[in-house]
Amino acid sequence: MPDLLIELFSEEIPARMQARAAEDLKKKVTDGMVEAGLTYAHARAYATPRRLVLAVEDVLERSPDLKEERKGPRVDAPEKAIEGFLRGVGLTKDQLEVRDEKKGQVYFAMIQTPGREASAIIAEVLEATIRNFPWPKSMRWGAGSLRWVRPLHSIICLMTREDGSEVVDLDIDGIKSGRSTRGHRFMGGDAFEVNNFDDYVAKLKKAKVVLDPAERADTIWHDATNMAFAQGLEVVEDNGLLAEVAGLVEWPVVLMGEIGADFLNLPAEVLQTSMKEHQKFFSVKNPKTGRIEKFVTVANIETRDNGATILAGNQKVLAARLSDAKFFWENDLRTAKAGMDTWVDGLGNVTFHNKLGSQKQRIERIVAMAGELAAVTGADAEAAQTAARIAKADLQSEMVYEFPELQGLMGRYYAEAAGYDAAVAAVCQEHYSPLGPSDDVPTAPLSVTVALADKLDTLTGFWAIDEKPTGSKDPFALRRAALGVIRLILENDLRVSLSSLLSAAGEAKDDLLSFFFDRLKVYLKDQGIRHDVIDACLAMDGADDLTLLVKRAKALSDVLGTEDGVNLVQGYKRAANILTQAEEKDGVEYSFGADPKFAEVDEERALFDVLTATSPAIAADLKAEDFAGAMGKMAALRAPVDAFFEAVQVNTENQTVRRNRLNLLSQIRQTVGQVADLGRIEG
Repeated sequence: MPDLLIELFSEEIPARMQARAAEDLKKKVTDGMVEAGLTYAHARAYATPRRLVLAVEDVLERSPDLKEERKGPRVDAPEKAIEGFLRGVGLTKDQLEVRDEKKGQVYFAMIQTPGREASAIIAEVLEATIRNFPWPKSMRWGAGSLRWVRPLHSIICLMTREDGSEVVDLDIDGIKSGRSTRGHRFMGGDAFEVNNFDDYVAKLKKAKVVLDPAERADTIWHDATNMAFAQGLEVVEDNGLLAEVAGLVEWPVVLMGEIGADFLNLPAEVLQTSMKEHQKFFSVKNPKTGRIEKFVTVANIETRDNGATILAGNQKVLAARLSDAKFFWENDLRTAKAGMDTWVDGLGNVTFHNKLGSQKQRIERIVAMAGELAAVTGADAEAAQTAARIAKADLQSEMVYEFPELQGLMGRYYAEAAGYDAAVAAVCQEHYSPLGPSDDVPTAPLSVTVALADKLDTLTGFWAIDEKPTGSKDPFALRRAALGVIRLILENDLRVSLSSLLSAAGEAKDDLLSFFFDRLKVYLKDQGIRHDVIDACLAMDGADDLTLLVKRAKALSDVLGTEDGVNLVQGYKRAANILTQAEEKDGVEYSFGADPKFAEVDEERALFDVLTATSPAIAADLKAEDFAGAMGKMAALRAPVDAFFEAVQVNTENQTVRRNRLNLLSQIRQTVGQVADLGRIEG
């Protein structure tokens, strides 16, 4: 079976679009082939700055013949109905079959669709793919109607077999398919023809193009780390930057340059961010000092002077960029040392939300809440309020204005320079965390306090103005904020009523509390705790103490992983169902009065005894918050409950015995109900 090679050669494709475009090419072409009946064994897509490539192995020579049977109207149906059916199947009346069915004779059409050559199918699919390609942005050039990310120059569409290869004919706005391409823009020489994928890859490499982006990235990282190691240095790892740079070059040439001595004392994060954002440079640090001392850049060309001219130009541009950063840093330090209140006051002119006031007003709310939360977190209330007051001050700094991603970190530097205690300064950086499910959670009491206050103010504020997430839309990252509150509470083992923290949400508090519980279910599901287990624990008093709730849920989850736990749930549900039906029938509540003297069999007496002993023991464990102990004692009820149901008939004709047994079932419900609402457990 033949292989297929496609190359779409154009002007430079933005690095951020390449990986997605390669996958889109693969999906659209292979999906189109399969829909047309053309199967294949394997497909892989590649991208360089100037080309998208697809290699498909073992393609069918032609699509299979298809035979389809389609049922039509009855023979005595109106003529127009029969004519409509004939038009739909593309046949004449004498080509239809007549078959006897229960309701009379019915027309059937046998439609045969002959298979097609692979080349014809591929030509159609590829043209449709090119004309409807989902680029985030595209352009039209010349007089044609075709749109592409950048002007498209040539198309390779080649079917290769053991005995040779053939071009799949294609003409899109004057761009005809062929077997010719070009290599590197400056070092690749003349155009060349290819015969198959292996020949294509080899000739590309000879023409100074590395096709596979993973291979380009490996080359960059290998050469960069080796250069740094030779000088006793380390390259700062940045996988996102590595992937981006691999998309900027077809022939990576790694060069290491110097950072001017005037800039070496800038914070490492400032150097790293400036070089990455503006120049796409990797930072090279001294592992002994942690200081950024050099940079690595990746050129797309080999030069006679081994990159000296390129480095000289890069270093000149970098010096200009870092001069700006140095200016911002020094200005900000002067302002911070004079007093960060200047920045805080300036935030009075920055709107947080038109219904929630300015950033300064928000800070004032966070300061007040931090003072209240200090008792929960164990932080010093005065220090917590001080930290909350300056936590967002760096939003007014020149450095953060230039590099927003440095917010918080720069605040820490500036607070330290202003003479604040290290723990207070750390809050500036740490109070934003956790930003996501894998982000570290602050543990220092001051940082935990302000982080909670920050997120709670956001949530209660937006709920109060009815700006809640809807569907997949969450413009204010409120789901992330709720998860942050949950993780801060749980991972720091804080004991607090969540309801009491949400009073600022006003009438929307209950709805916000439900939102938290939904987020908690998602969070705990990743830890293997089912939603119904959470629901069973949420039904208990004090469920808004998240730490207590999760301890109870984990203990219940563990018990439900045992045979005793599973069977006890069934026994509990059986008891609850019998009791509910009897109470509805009799119009009374069987909740007290069970007396062992009316017990008729040993199993019944044994259940009385075990419930009398177990109920207060479970209550004692729960009071001590020993949920594992309480769950264990609950699970131990499984055997006597099972034995009871096997030995007795609850709804016996003796009404005194019946009422006594129903009250005994109520005692089961009350004893187990201290631990969790097992009626909410599924299955």
